Amino acid sequence: MNKILVRAGVSPFHPSPTEEIIEKNFIGSNSGNLIYQAGMFNALSVDGTEVVPDKYRINSNDAEYINNNYSHYIIPLADAFRQDFANNQLKRYTKLIKKLKIPVIVAGVGLRAPFEPKLNEGFPFDEEVKAFVSAVLEKSACIGVRGQITADYLSTLGFKEGKDHMVIGCPSMYTFGENLKIKIPQNFSTNSTVSINNSLHSPDHLIKFIHDSANEFNDFYFVPQWMKELEMVYGLKNSLKNTESFFGYPTKPSNNYYTKDKVRFFTDAYAWINYFKDIDLSFGARLHGNITAAIAGTPSILFPKDARMRELAVYHNLTHVMSNEITDRTSIWELIETVDFSAPEKVQKKNFDNFVSFLNKNKLPNIYSQKNKSDVLFKNQDRHVNNFFNCSPKEQATRIEFMNNLDNKRKNRKINNLKKEINSLESHNKYYKNTLNRKSIRATRRVADFISSKKSK
Repeated sequence: MNKILVRAGVSPFHPSPTEEIIEKNFIGSNSGNLIYQAGMFNALSVDGTEVVPDKYRINSNDAEYINNNYSHYIIPLADAFRQDFANNQLKRYTKLIKKLKIPVIVAGVGLRAPFEPKLNEGFPFDEEVKAFVSAVLEKSACIGVRGQITADYLSTLGFKEGKDHMVIGCPSMYTFGENLKIKIPQNFSTNSTVSINNSLHSPDHLIKFIHDSANEFNDFYFVPQWMKELEMVYGLKNSLKNTESFFGYPTKPSNNYYTKDKVRFFTDAYAWINYFKDIDLSFGARLHGNITAAIAGTPSILFPKDARMRELAVYHNLTHVMSNEITDRTSIWELIETVDFSAPEKVQKKNFDNFVSFLNKNKLPNIYSQKNKSDVLFKNQDRHVNNFFNCSPKEQATRIEFMNNLDNKRKNRKINNLKKEINSLESHNKYYKNTLNRKSIRATRRVADFISSKKSK
């Protein structure tokens, strides 16, 4: 059987236990990663092919094993062109990719930048991006980027749009191929069931607006995405701030979002999509929180706050209102009446055809290019991580025990890493000390020889 390796923590077809996801960080610190990875897994699942997650492992020593066991290495990325990612993962990927002999395809990568990025001024990570893109292009025909801002950025670095890179949007939008139908209720009311998403990285006024708007409805749920929030749902761990809420954003498990069971955290892409079957409206500041609603057919409103969200909102024509357009006078009811919920449908076919063109350009086997393509490998799952407060006393005790053991493992890992770092520094110090000693001895001998020669004369 042919095997394709994909950058992902888990396969959407084989969900992992919550405990394993927490311990091994299989959501990559943000559950939004699950959604675009699921889109790629589905596209690559042709007959006779096994799609395997790499579990976020990046090690150049694995090159020989990967070459011998996989036909392709697919790297779907989000906003990977950013300082922290470039300095660590991007450098390691470049080192690994240079050793690979199989095709390496990057799909959906984007730039993290302010809402109005000054591309001509460059970024501190430009050289890392150049090296990474160059390495990938040696193993593939073209890189797929999230939107026009990222395309323009790569063009400023010397890569040609249409040849080296092309805009494909986010693979998550093609989870169901060209099919996209937003089911708009006849009317919205305070009795509508609403799903919200938010981010502490959003402007304060937007955080408050989303919270206040949620409370306009009798029945709403909050879908967080950070790993720390998963640990709050699961075991009351890792508060985000020292206050219970920040402009209405729940930052501690003591917040009534948690205690009143309004939080839904998903560690399974398809369960997340299925959740929206019973939701009338989604709105918020999370990109994939609202993309998931859109591909599930639920009306949604996204509030982009930076370049990475802006370029995808524009490319996919996602129903959106820019965060800087939200004021203290803005009403969620006014937005509901004025936005076009069906907007994404209008560009879906064109964008999908372009995505398939990208896959074919890279000669990547995919279900959309098969004459007898199979249905989406979609599971009828309807589960989320059960809130700690809803668990039996026995289950609560088990979770607390797990989190305490995990904390100890993390502490021991930190201690071991510090010990290794100290040993490395001591080794370097010893080397330099010995080197200096040898140099001092040689210098002393030279002086002694010089003095001796002078005396002999």
